[in-house]
Amino acid sequence: MLAFHYQIKLIILCCFWGWGMNLNAQQPGKQIRIIVIGAHPDDCDLDAGGTAAIFASMGHAVKFVSVTNGDAGHQSQGGGMLAKRRAEEAKEAGRRFGVEYDILDNHDGELEPVLKVRLQIIRKIREWNADIVIAPRPNDYHPDHRYTGVLVQDAAYMVGVPNVVPDCPPLKKNPVFLYSYDHFKRPNPFRPDIAVDITAVFDKKIYALDAHQSQFYEWLPWIGGYLDQVPPDATARKKWLGQRLTETISPEIKNTLEKFYGSRRTAQIKYAESFEICEYGTQPTEEMIRSLFPMLGK
Repeated sequence: MLAFHYQIKLIILCCFWGWGMNLNAQQPGKQIRIIVIGAHPDDCDLDAGGTAAIFASMGHAVKFVSVTNGDAGHQSQGGGMLAKRRAEEAKEAGRRFGVEYDILDNHDGELEPVLKVRLQIIRKIREWNADIVIAPRPNDYHPDHRYTGVLVQDAAYMVGVPNVVPDCPPLKKNPVFLYSYDHFKRPNPFRPDIAVDITAVFDKKIYALDAHQSQFYEWLPWIGGYLDQVPPDATARKKWLGQRLTETISPEIKNTLEKFYGSRRTAQIKYAESFEICEYGTQPTEEMIRSLFPMLGK
């Protein structure tokens, strides 16, 4: 009986602390492996595109994964033809970012947190041997976004369990799981634990987002009621898109930027991406965060 209770406690501790915490900081010179998981082909780009571009430019390995194929995200197209178009857009965006881009064959607008999809995500994280996993929080406006967050949460411990997806070797360390930024306040507001200055790559992010023509110049303006504002000229459209995506840095994000970059550098930052540490997976120290995010200030 005592042995049984000890095993239960050990399981709980491992689940909470990420089986040993993996507290050793990333070794200098080692390639960092990042996987960003979004619901649709363009979500990863929006949520972490600037950060991904910086990682890629530094020689680290980044993969974007869309959990659905995007076959419902348009006002006049749909099904297989739209899925094919969005896959081509995502491939081009990945090329512009300098990252790999995978799309899972699940229907847009029909995503549910079921075992089949959880296993797909476990496999993707393992195959990439991820050090960092970025996904949306599970309290977003869109059900596909919410369930992507739940699915990644459900995978967070299972990536190390050998008898789950047994044909794909389990990870030997638990990654750091991060949430991407959102505006939603309930049940709890986003907390910017990490913030990355993307000012130098903001134009590159817009250039990559521009590859998603069906979304940023057609579907989102249509569903949002501003289709008449989209410029017809390609150059003007990219400028317009950059202006639409410009967002004031909140006081909370500014405080985090100052923590990592200092006040002088932060005063010059125009654009940033921020992330919240998920309570599942490895809980990183500040030293580990700086090691995993080498672009942060010293």
